[in-house]
Amino acid sequence: MYNYQIIVEYEGTNFVGWQFQKNGLSIQEIIQKSLKRILKKDIFIYGSGRTDSGVHAWGQSAHFKTDVPITSNNKLLKSLNFFLKKHSISIISIKKKNINFHARFSAKKRFYKYLILNRESPTPLYEKRVWHVKKKIDYKIMKKAAKLLVGKKDFSTFRAASCGAKSAIKDLEKISINKKNNLIEITFISKSFLQQQVRSMTGCLKYVGEKKWNLKKFKQVIDSKKREFCAPPAPAYGLYLYKVKY
Repeated sequence: MYNYQIIVEYEGTNFVGWQFQKNGLSIQEIIQKSLKRILKKDIFIYGSGRTDSGVHAWGQSAHFKTDVPITSNNKLLKSLNFFLKKHSISIISIKKKNINFHARFSAKKRFYKYLILNRESPTPLYEKRVWHVKKKIDYKIMKKAAKLLVGKKDFSTFRAASCGAKSAIKDLEKISINKKNNLIEITFISKSFLQQQVRSMTGCLKYVGEKKWNLKKFKQVIDSKKREFCAPPAPAYGLYLYKVKY
Protein backbone atom coordinates (compact mmCIF):
# COMPACT_ATOMS: atom_id res chain seq x y z
CA MET A 1 0.00 0.00 0.00
CA TYR A 2 1.22 3.51 -0.88
CA ASN A 3 0.32 6.75 0.89
CA TYR A 4 0.23 10.19 -0.76
CA GLN A 5 -0.34 13.69 0.60
CA ILE A 6 -1.94 16.43 -1.49
CA ILE A 7 -2.09 20.16 -0.75
CA VAL A 8 -5.35 21.66 -2.00
CA GLU A 9 -6.41 25.22 -2.76
CA TYR A 10 -10.06 26.01 -3.35
CA GLU A 11 -12.69 28.71 -3.54
CA GLY A 12 -15.43 27.38 -1.30
CA THR A 13 -18.41 29.53 -2.27
CA ASN A 14 -20.32 26.90 -4.26
CA PHE A 15 -19.59 23.91 -2.02
CA VAL A 16 -21.31 22.47 1.05
CA GLY A 17 -17.84 22.27 2.61
CA TRP A 18 -14.84 19.97 2.48
CA GLN A 19 -16.53 16.81 3.66
CA PHE A 20 -18.92 14.67 1.60
CA GLN A 21 -22.59 15.46 2.24
CA LYS A 22 -25.82 14.29 0.64
CA ASN A 23 -27.26 17.80 0.26
CA GLY A 24 -24.72 19.15 -2.24
CA LEU A 25 -21.26 19.03 -3.76
CA SER A 26 -18.21 18.89 -1.49
CA ILE A 27 -14.53 19.41 -2.31
CA GLN A 28 -13.78 15.89 -1.08
CA GLU A 29 -16.33 14.35 -3.47
CA ILE A 30 -15.04 16.27 -6.50
CA ILE A 31 -11.40 15.27 -5.89
CA GLN A 32 -12.31 11.63 -5.26
CA LYS A 33 -14.24 11.44 -8.52
CA SER A 34 -11.30 13.00 -10.38
CA LEU A 35 -8.86 10.52 -8.85
CA LYS A 36 -11.13 7.64 -9.86
CA ARG A 37 -11.18 8.85 -13.46
CA ILE A 38 -7.39 8.86 -13.54
CA LEU A 39 -6.48 5.84 -11.38
CA LYS A 40 -9.49 3.73 -12.49
CA LYS A 41 -10.43 2.74 -8.94
CA ASP A 42 -12.30 4.11 -5.95
CA ILE A 43 -10.09 6.38 -3.84
CA PHE A 44 -11.01 7.86 -0.45
CA ILE A 45 -9.22 11.01 0.67
CA TYR A 46 -8.86 12.19 4.27
CA GLY A 47 -8.62 15.92 4.95
CA SER A 48 -6.78 17.63 7.79
CA GLY A 49 -10.14 18.92 8.95
CA ARG A 50 -13.56 19.99 7.80
CA THR A 51 -14.15 23.43 6.38
CA ASP A 52 -17.76 24.65 6.40
CA SER A 53 -19.78 25.72 3.40
CA GLY A 54 -18.34 28.90 1.88
CA VAL A 55 -14.94 28.60 3.60
CA HIS A 56 -11.87 28.77 1.32
CA ALA A 57 -8.40 27.19 1.51
CA TRP A 58 -4.90 28.14 0.46
CA GLY A 59 -3.37 25.03 1.98
CA GLN A 60 -5.80 22.26 2.89
CA SER A 61 -3.87 19.03 3.46
CA ALA A 62 -5.25 15.60 2.60
CA HIS A 63 -4.00 12.07 2.00
CA PHE A 64 -5.08 8.96 0.14
CA LYS A 65 -3.81 5.40 -0.13
CA THR A 66 -3.54 3.19 -3.19
CA ASP A 67 -2.19 -0.31 -3.80
CA VAL A 68 -0.53 0.82 -7.04
CA PRO A 69 2.38 3.29 -6.89
CA ILE A 70 2.12 6.59 -8.74
CA THR A 71 4.89 6.58 -11.35
CA SER A 72 4.85 10.35 -11.91
CA ASN A 73 3.58 12.82 -9.33
CA ASN A 74 3.86 15.63 -11.85
CA LYS A 75 1.75 13.79 -14.42
CA LEU A 76 -0.94 13.04 -11.83
CA LEU A 77 -0.85 16.68 -10.68
CA LYS A 78 -1.48 17.93 -14.22
CA SER A 79 -4.23 15.39 -14.87
CA LEU A 80 -6.02 16.18 -11.61
CA ASN A 81 -5.91 19.93 -12.21
CA PHE A 82 -7.27 19.43 -15.72
CA PHE A 83 -10.45 17.93 -14.24
CA LEU A 84 -10.61 20.24 -11.22
CA LYS A 85 -10.06 23.67 -12.79
CA LYS A 86 -13.74 24.14 -13.69
CA HIS A 87 -14.64 23.61 -10.02
CA SER A 88 -12.29 26.29 -8.62
CA ILE A 89 -10.14 23.60 -7.00
CA SER A 90 -6.39 23.21 -7.51
CA ILE A 91 -3.91 20.59 -6.29
CA ILE A 92 -0.72 22.45 -5.39
CA SER A 93 1.49 19.44 -4.69
CA ILE A 94 1.56 15.65 -4.38
CA LYS A 95 4.08 13.87 -2.14
CA LYS A 96 4.65 10.26 -1.20
CA LYS A 97 4.48 9.86 2.58
CA ASN A 98 5.14 7.22 5.21
CA ILE A 99 2.32 4.67 5.39
CA ASN A 100 1.43 5.94 8.89
CA PHE A 101 0.99 9.57 7.81
CA HIS A 102 -2.54 10.86 8.39
CA ALA A 103 -3.58 14.32 7.20
CA ARG A 104 -5.76 14.88 10.26
CA PHE A 105 -4.18 12.95 13.12
CA SER A 106 -0.53 13.70 12.24
CA ALA A 107 -1.12 17.47 12.17
CA LYS A 108 0.71 19.53 14.80
CA LYS A 109 -0.53 23.02 13.91
CA ARG A 110 -3.34 24.48 11.85
CA PHE A 111 -3.27 28.05 10.57
CA TYR A 112 -6.48 29.89 9.71
CA LYS A 113 -6.75 33.40 8.33
CA TYR A 114 -9.76 35.68 8.43
CA LEU A 115 -9.98 38.72 6.15
CA ILE A 116 -12.05 41.84 6.91
CA LEU A 117 -12.35 44.71 4.45
CA ASN A 118 -13.05 47.78 6.58
CA ARG A 119 -14.32 50.61 4.41
CA GLU A 120 -17.56 52.25 3.32
CA SER A 121 -17.50 51.15 -0.32
CA PRO A 122 -18.32 47.57 -1.34
CA THR A 123 -15.78 45.35 -3.07
CA PRO A 124 -16.68 43.91 -6.48
CA LEU A 125 -13.24 42.30 -6.78
CA TYR A 126 -13.36 40.38 -3.48
CA GLU A 127 -17.06 39.66 -3.03
CA LYS A 128 -17.52 36.39 -1.12
CA ARG A 129 -13.80 36.40 -0.30
CA VAL A 130 -13.67 38.98 2.50
CA TRP A 131 -16.07 40.21 5.17
CA HIS A 132 -17.02 43.75 4.19
CA VAL A 133 -17.58 45.83 7.34
CA LYS A 134 -18.54 49.49 6.84
CA LYS A 135 -18.32 50.69 10.44
CA LYS A 136 -14.82 51.79 11.43
CA ILE A 137 -12.90 49.12 13.35
CA ASP A 138 -10.12 49.87 15.83
CA TYR A 139 -7.82 46.94 15.08
CA LYS A 140 -5.39 47.96 17.86
CA ILE A 141 -8.05 47.29 20.47
CA MET A 142 -8.81 44.00 18.70
CA LYS A 143 -5.15 43.04 19.20
CA LYS A 144 -5.49 43.64 22.95
CA ALA A 145 -8.65 41.56 23.05
CA ALA A 146 -7.01 38.75 21.11
CA LYS A 147 -4.46 38.28 23.88
CA LEU A 148 -7.32 37.23 26.19
CA LEU A 149 -8.03 34.28 23.89
CA VAL A 150 -4.50 32.89 23.74
CA GLY A 151 -3.63 29.85 25.84
CA LYS A 152 -5.25 26.66 27.03
CA LYS A 153 -8.82 27.26 28.10
CA ASP A 154 -12.46 26.29 27.77
CA PHE A 155 -13.79 27.75 24.50
CA SER A 156 -17.42 26.72 25.02
CA THR A 157 -18.56 30.29 24.28
CA PHE A 158 -17.27 29.96 20.72
CA ARG A 159 -18.46 26.43 20.02
CA ALA A 160 -21.25 25.66 17.55
CA ALA A 161 -24.24 23.79 18.98
CA SER A 162 -23.60 21.01 16.45
CA CYS A 163 -19.93 20.62 17.40
CA GLY A 164 -19.07 16.97 18.02
CA ALA A 165 -15.80 17.48 19.93
CA LYS A 166 -15.63 15.64 23.25
CA SER A 167 -14.11 18.63 25.03
CA ALA A 168 -14.27 22.40 24.51
CA ILE A 169 -10.76 22.83 25.95
CA LYS A 170 -8.26 23.90 23.30
CA ASP A 171 -4.77 25.38 23.41
CA LEU A 172 -4.77 28.47 21.18
CA GLU A 173 -1.11 29.14 20.48
CA LYS A 174 -1.24 32.55 18.81
CA ILE A 175 -3.47 35.21 17.25
CA SER A 176 -1.93 37.94 15.14
CA ILE A 177 -3.86 40.90 13.72
CA ASN A 178 -2.44 43.11 11.00
CA LYS A 179 -3.89 45.90 8.88
CA LYS A 180 -2.76 47.08 5.45
CA ASN A 181 -4.74 49.89 3.90
CA ASN A 182 -8.35 48.82 4.56
CA LEU A 183 -7.73 45.09 4.91
CA ILE A 184 -7.55 43.53 8.37
CA GLU A 185 -5.97 40.06 8.47
CA ILE A 186 -6.40 37.86 11.55
CA THR A 187 -4.30 34.69 11.85
CA PHE A 188 -5.21 31.94 14.33
CA ILE A 189 -2.76 29.12 15.19
CA SER A 190 -3.66 26.00 17.17
CA LYS A 191 -3.31 22.24 16.92
CA SER A 192 -7.07 21.99 16.44
CA PHE A 193 -10.23 24.08 16.63
CA LEU A 194 -13.85 23.56 17.60
CA GLN A 195 -16.58 23.82 14.98
CA GLN A 196 -17.12 27.54 14.17
CA GLN A 197 -14.57 28.55 16.81
CA VAL A 198 -12.56 30.83 14.53
CA ARG A 199 -15.62 32.53 13.03
CA SER A 200 -17.15 33.00 16.48
CA MET A 201 -13.99 34.49 17.93
CA THR A 202 -13.73 36.80 14.90
CA GLY A 203 -17.32 37.97 15.40
CA CYS A 204 -16.55 38.83 19.02
CA LEU A 205 -13.29 40.59 18.15
CA LYS A 206 -15.22 42.69 15.65
CA TYR A 207 -17.62 43.75 18.42
CA VAL A 208 -14.61 44.94 20.45
CA GLY A 209 -13.13 46.73 17.44
CA GLU A 210 -16.44 48.52 16.82
CA LYS A 211 -16.57 49.57 20.51
CA LYS A 212 -19.78 47.60 21.10
CA TRP A 213 -17.88 45.74 23.81
CA ASN A 214 -14.97 46.84 26.00
CA LEU A 215 -12.22 44.46 27.12
CA LYS A 216 -13.95 43.77 30.42
CA LYS A 217 -17.14 42.73 28.65
CA PHE A 218 -15.18 40.55 26.23
CA LYS A 219 -13.47 38.71 29.09
CA GLN A 220 -16.86 38.15 30.73
CA VAL A 221 -18.12 36.61 27.50
CA ILE A 222 -15.10 34.27 27.34
CA ASP A 223 -15.42 33.27 30.99
CA SER A 224 -19.16 32.65 30.74
CA LYS A 225 -18.58 29.50 28.63
CA LYS A 226 -22.08 30.06 27.27
CA ARG A 227 -22.77 30.21 23.56
CA GLU A 228 -25.76 32.53 24.09
CA PHE A 229 -23.40 35.40 25.02
CA CYS A 230 -21.27 35.07 21.87
CA ALA A 231 -21.52 37.71 19.15
CA PRO A 232 -22.89 36.52 15.77
CA PRO A 233 -20.20 34.44 14.03
CA ALA A 234 -18.32 36.07 11.17
CA PRO A 235 -19.54 34.86 7.75
CA ALA A 236 -17.86 31.79 6.29
CA TYR A 237 -16.63 33.51 3.11
CA GLY A 238 -13.96 35.56 4.92
CA LEU A 239 -12.28 32.46 6.36
CA TYR A 240 -9.32 30.58 4.85
CA LEU A 241 -7.53 27.41 5.92
CA TYR A 242 -4.04 28.80 5.33
CA LYS A 243 -1.76 25.84 6.03
CA VAL A 244 -1.21 22.73 8.16
CA LYS A 245 2.13 21.87 9.80
CA TYR A 246 3.27 18.35 10.62
